[in-house]
Amino acid sequence: MKMRNRRSKVLVEPPASATGDIAFNLIVFFLVCASVQPDSGRSQTLPRSEEIDEQEKVENIEVQLSRNPNTVMLNGDAVRTPQLVNRLRTLLSNKTREQDKVVIVKSKPETTYFHWIDITGKIEEAGGIITIQTEEEREVRIE
Repeated sequence: MKMRNRRSKVLVEPPASATGDIAFNLIVFFLVCASVQPDSGRSQTLPRSEEIDEQEKVENIEVQLSRNPNTVMLNGDAVRTPQLVNRLRTLLSNKTREQDKVVIVKSKPETTYFHWIDITGKIEEAGGIITIQTEEEREVRIE
């Protein structure tokens, strides 16, 4: 009696028609994962730096932010956030030129993004032009 070899012939390769579908799905997957929208934020016009004569020196308004979202420092005085727009309008009302309406915004590293956006929005609402104070590097020579 002869024994038959009962090995079944199983197809090892996937069908060739499926490779196109797999490749298409992978391309779509990577395109969806790779498409990232850029952060939009609020567009702002920052004033450029100019040389100002000593006679024409303008006293700019300064707003200093901290971690506390309820208060800010306006020219060194503590002001509650809801009162900021009215106080700024009062300070800006006697300034007619565009360069006189510059408001310097100083913030500490622990200031939250949402607090910064809220305050800069209030400054723009009051009619101020926002500029950002960055640390200045100075070379000091000791002789």
